[in-house]
Amino acid sequence: MSLRVALLSVHTCPLAALGGKETGGMNVYVRELARELARMGVAADVFTRSQDPAIPRVVRLGAGARVVHVAAGPEAPLPRTRVPDHVEEFVDGVDAWRLGQGIEYDLIHGHYWLSGVAGLALRARWSTPLVQMFHTLARLKNAAGRPDDREPAARVAEEARIVALADRLVAATVVERAHLVTHHGADPARVAVVPCGVDTDLFTPGDRAAARAALGLDDRPVALYVGRLTPIKGLETLLDAMARLRRGGSRARLLVVGGDLDEPVDGHVAALRARVAGLGLDDRVRFVGPQPQDALRAWYVAADVVVLPSYYESFGMVALEAMACGRPVIASRVGGLQTTVLDDVTGLLVPDHDGVALAAAIERVLDDGSLRWRLGREGVQWAARHRWPCVAEAICREYAALTADAASHVGAGRCQE
Repeated sequence: MSLRVALLSVHTCPLAALGGKETGGMNVYVRELARELARMGVAADVFTRSQDPAIPRVVRLGAGARVVHVAAGPEAPLPRTRVPDHVEEFVDGVDAWRLGQGIEYDLIHGHYWLSGVAGLALRARWSTPLVQMFHTLARLKNAAGRPDDREPAARVAEEARIVALADRLVAATVVERAHLVTHHGADPARVAVVPCGVDTDLFTPGDRAAARAALGLDDRPVALYVGRLTPIKGLETLLDAMARLRRGGSRARLLVVGGDLDEPVDGHVAALRARVAGLGLDDRVRFVGPQPQDALRAWYVAADVVVLPSYYESFGMVALEAMACGRPVIASRVGGLQTTVLDDVTGLLVPDHDGVALAAAIERVLDDGSLRWRLGREGVQWAARHRWPCVAEAICREYAALTADAASHVGAGRCQE
């Protein structure tokens, strides 16, 4: 393998269970990209901060890909606000690993702003190009979120620095690319658009009745939410929509997949549960908790519609997973969801923060079987264009633009649209 890439995911491990406060689509992206790069002949090492000393320092993702846990600060979960204090130690740990292994990296690929900070420091030591993907941008989160859920000014400043100095930026959608250019002054020539991917071997259509029987669900219509339980995800709006549907006589129930295993007795999740009780939805809303990736398909297949009520979303990987399973998606018309979901083709787009519009869209889909079938059919075809081999090949083309050594790995022709 002549090309070796260091992928950085400082604050969250790609092996972690999904749905927690710090785990979501980015974890899947980093893990699946590393695996697919390795299948293409690229050696991919993913460096992440160690959060559990009992986990092996090195975990293989397959031939040519591995996760390296780096000790930086307490080997325990930390709030993201404390992780910046340990980035320098993380950089030292990654460099020590490289020296101990006697290897050189051709490229650094940072994921999220904390990895961009580490990536710039490593680039200075290694004289190695930095490719950066943010996954979310602080300015946009702050504009869309609540005053008590704002990202710190330090993150905003660091994102601007990374945009100015990274050798290549990867945006998941043309919407994100436009935001990088207009909000951060990014050079358009240095911003590539590479959509996120989906595992179409794992996420496939199936028998809804069988999936419901396996999950112990009754015959009531099911709206499904999958994701982290944080304010920016808009679950309050979805709960308001469910209450409106209940008042209108709908039998629909909402299943919420995600959240931490050990939920705090206060905070946002507790507020969501209190809202459920206050709206009289105890018999209509079920918090399922986090689910491993390979178990998610059954929940998608069992649902009638998948809802993403986010106030900001850079891409919306859940939407792709649902579409790959043949399920229609209803999503907020924000950020990358505007291009991930094709309005009235693979799903419906509604204004964010609008419980009335969201309820109407859910009711429309639940009441129209032919519409559900059409949206589901188109979604499967759309998701097939976002398979992980497609993503990895596109990323490799960006690598090739930065190093001639990558050229031999490009053009394998495994992704055909």
